Amino acid sequence: MIKPFVPQLVYFEPAALDYPLGQELKEKFEKMDVEIRYTTSHNQVRNLPGENHFQKYRVAKSTLVVGVRKTLKFDTSKPSAEYAIPFATGCMGHCHYCYLQTTMGSKPYIRTYVNVDEIFEQADKYIAERAPEITRFEAACTSDIVGIDHLTHTLKRAIEHFGKSEHGKLRFVTKFHHVDHLLDAEHNGKTRFRFSINADYVIKNFEPGTSPLAKRLEAAGKVARAGYPLGFIVAPIYIHEGWEEGYKTMFERLEAELPEEAKKDLTFEFIQHRFTKPAKKVIEKNYPMTKLELDEEKRRYKWGRYGIGKYIYQKDEEEALKDHLFAYKDKFFPNAKLEYFT
Repeated sequence: MIKPFVPQLVYFEPAALDYPLGQELKEKFEKMDVEIRYTTSHNQVRNLPGENHFQKYRVAKSTLVVGVRKTLKFDTSKPSAEYAIPFATGCMGHCHYCYLQTTMGSKPYIRTYVNVDEIFEQADKYIAERAPEITRFEAACTSDIVGIDHLTHTLKRAIEHFGKSEHGKLRFVTKFHHVDHLLDAEHNGKTRFRFSINADYVIKNFEPGTSPLAKRLEAAGKVARAGYPLGFIVAPIYIHEGWEEGYKTMFERLEAELPEEAKKDLTFEFIQHRFTKPAKKVIEKNYPMTKLELDEEKRRYKWGRYGIGKYIYQKDEEEALKDHLFAYKDKFFPNAKLEYFT
């Protein structure tokens, strides 16, 4: 069973200790006997232990840098929200296909930010600018925030902060089942708690270091019973032997796990598997034994934002994926809203 994440190495930026959360984390890691180092900036985190790239990469993924978020201009986060709210960067999971591998580049360590109140203040300004329209904030664009929240409780504070907001809403997605400390948060229905789910084959082969499907579904049931609005991202939808049955079984198990009440307000987001040329290079370097299918010849090229195109499934394959997944959603969750298929 996947245990809650504990870093094997923690770095503190100097200013982090000027904040209560920075001090609290320092005391927590000292008690846990985790190795602590100090750095002038996260950019100076170098020379991590390891004989080769493979080992260094794995150490980096279990290294936490505690720092201050200097840039308080939030990125946009379409289509899931108006803005990305930056509480953390990086992830302890080892999903072979993950886009964070290319965006994080040579710095795959995890960063958590301790100037949480300043981040909330900035969010409130964005909300005020758009009021009376609702402004949604996505907390999981650059990390799996639930994966570290048992250590920081930043997400819990955010849920309660947005719980008091008239025009602000929070959303995030996770592949981890460590949700118990979030169940009593006063969310007031303002946070949509989403789980990334997939066919067993995909989780077993391409998502090491994350919770198995059964644990995610069980956690989704707990979250539903705690009254949170719930959502599911099925991503990446991946063609493999028996995929039709694999995804059908996933929907069946989800339907059996959720209380009836939760099924009245569910959202789904469907994302087919895609990759870019730079991502392929990084994936093959970090996970040389991966079974992930990355053959450009088998895909079609779709121009993306910023001039970087991606390889997605051929039109007929995409249609087959759509037909099956839409049919499963309609059969098992007829009242759920499909936010997008991409």
